[in-house]
Formats: sequence, structure tokens, C-alpha cells
Amino acid sequence: SSDSTVAAPAAPVRTETVEVPARRGTTDLGLFVLRVAIGAVFLGHGLQKLVGLWNGPGLDGFQNLLEESGFRYPEILAIAAAAGETLGGALLILGLATPLAGAAVLATIINAWCFKQVAEPGLQFSGATGVEYETVLGFAAAAIILTGPGKIAFDGRRGWATRPRIGSFLALAVGIAAGVCIWIFLNGANPVVR
Repeated sequence: SSDSTVAAPAAPVRTETVEVPARRGTTDLGLFVLRVAIGAVFLGHGLQKLVGLWNGPGLDGFQNLLEESGFRYPEILAIAAAAGETLGGALLILGLATPLAGAAVLATIINAWCFKQVAEPGLQFSGATGVEYETVLGFAAAAIILTGPGKIAFDGRRGWATRPRIGSFLALAVGIAAGVCIWIFLNGANPVVR
């Protein structure tokens, strides 16, 4: 007689996929530091223009500066620019509505860059009339828009905080377009050549 034993089929192996969050190291802390630094610069400059804090020109002085610089509608632009710079800076510090805050400060710094270029044309990069400061602030604002605020922010639980997508590019485009349009339509001077 033949003794044949048949092995019982193996029990199905149950596998569960567990999603492990990507490790971010110190990225969130770095973004927090960047946001606070850039936000504080814009908040401070905005308050100088808005209410004259820290020996700033105040709204009237800022309006006069815009008018002397060839801007049209300086009374409206002074309020909008000072409020946008102040609010944008405060929101960056908080990490709240970060893409919009970044777009607001980017539009502001584009105009500051153009303003300094008109004063001293020819792409002066260093020295008292250079634009390296404005250039760094502009690229930092763009970086914040593209990376999101990180998790140490009021926006920390929103998708754009750690995985920004198309909205980041849209906010970047809006910030650039707003800055360029404000300059072209309200000033019009060529910032590169006299």
C-alpha cells in the first residue's frame, strides 16, 4: 500500500500596508526659521510705512515717496502696499495662509527691486545702491511659496504645508504677476536701463 500524504494548502498570508510618514529631519524647523526671519523683515518695513514705527516715513511719507518716484495713484498704492507688506509679514510669521502671504511679500519686493534699479540703473548688485538685499528677499519669498510653511505653522496640517502642489506654482505666478503689473501699470519706468 502506498502512503501518500498531501500537504494542506498554506494559509493565506495577510499583509497590511502601513504608511510610514516620510522623515523630514529638521526641514520643518528650517522652514519655521526662514518664515519668521523673512516675515519679521516685511512686518517691520510694513509698520514703518503704515504707522511710522522705528523712524519710518509713515503713510504720508510713503505716499510722498511713491509720488516723487513716479507712481500713479500714490494715495491708494501707499495704503495697499504698506498693508500688504505688514499683513503678509505677520501671516508668514504665523504660517497662516502662507501661499497668499508669500505672494503678497513677493509682489512688494519685486517693486522694491525695480524702485532701486530705477534709482541706479545697470543691475548694480552690491554697495549702498545694490539690489542684493531685495534679490535675496524675493528668492526667499519664492522658496517659502514653493516649499510651504512646514509643520510648525498654523497651516501645518494643511496639504500645502508639507506637500505643496499646483497651488504653490499658482501663488508664485500671482505674486510675480502682481508685482510686475503694479510696476508696469502704476510706474512704468524701465528698471534696467535709463
